[in-house]
Amino acid sequence: MLLENKTAVIYGGGGTIGGAMADAFAAEGARVFLAGRTPAKLEVVAGRVRAAGGQAETAVVDAVDAASVNDHLDAVVEKTGSVDISVNVITLEALFQPLADIPTADFVAAIGKGLTTQLITTKAAARHMVKQESGVLLFFGGSDHANVHPGMGNVQIGMDAIDSLRKQWGVELAPHGIRTVTLLTGGVIDSFPDGPEMDGARQSIIDASPMKRAATSADVGAVAAFVASDKGRTITSTQVNISCGACYG
Repeated sequence: MLLENKTAVIYGGGGTIGGAMADAFAAEGARVFLAGRTPAKLEVVAGRVRAAGGQAETAVVDAVDAASVNDHLDAVVEKTGSVDISVNVITLEALFQPLADIPTADFVAAIGKGLTTQLITTKAAARHMVKQESGVLLFFGGSDHANVHPGMGNVQIGMDAIDSLRKQWGVELAPHGIRTVTLLTGGVIDSFPDGPEMDGARQSIIDASPMKRAATSADVGAVAAFVASDKGRTITSTQVNISCGACYG
């Protein structure tokens, strides 16, 4: 198995994408620790992982609270001996409006919260990974400079900012054997909220792909497991494009 005896921590582990990563990591032998704010959602994913024969534990963690994140991760490392994979898939608060229509305070608060949780969780993981001289930090969303669409509001800007964080972490942590990779998806269609109002958004993602299909959460999980494994040990300081050709970032 690709991730046998590895420890993976997933922030936002109760969501569609975090859950798919948990499924994939556990199927490849990793022990997964699901962190989030909603116990019921975390337990659904953990139960599914366990039913499939995998190992999963859950914890309520406020990922914008550095003490909460560090206390949880310290406990994970004390239990397992390491943190080998850390990924934060907590959803950026999306404001799908023209920039001119977004109140400045709302824009700043949404981007700030997204960057804060990414910075806190990555700092916590890096603290342990530097001591280990190994580890994989996965980032989600990606920066697609070639495709900028009207009405995206703060979403692409937030993704670009998170990818800039990944680039800086890559420069600082590579000498310690730590890999940093962003998964560029162009949109994961089964992660969208249910309802006919989202059908157009799903279809636009499919239409943007020369293959006329889009990434699913299962696709994200499968690629994440490969990238995080030793099979992907030469992949670092970059984006991995899994957008079915829709993105050119």
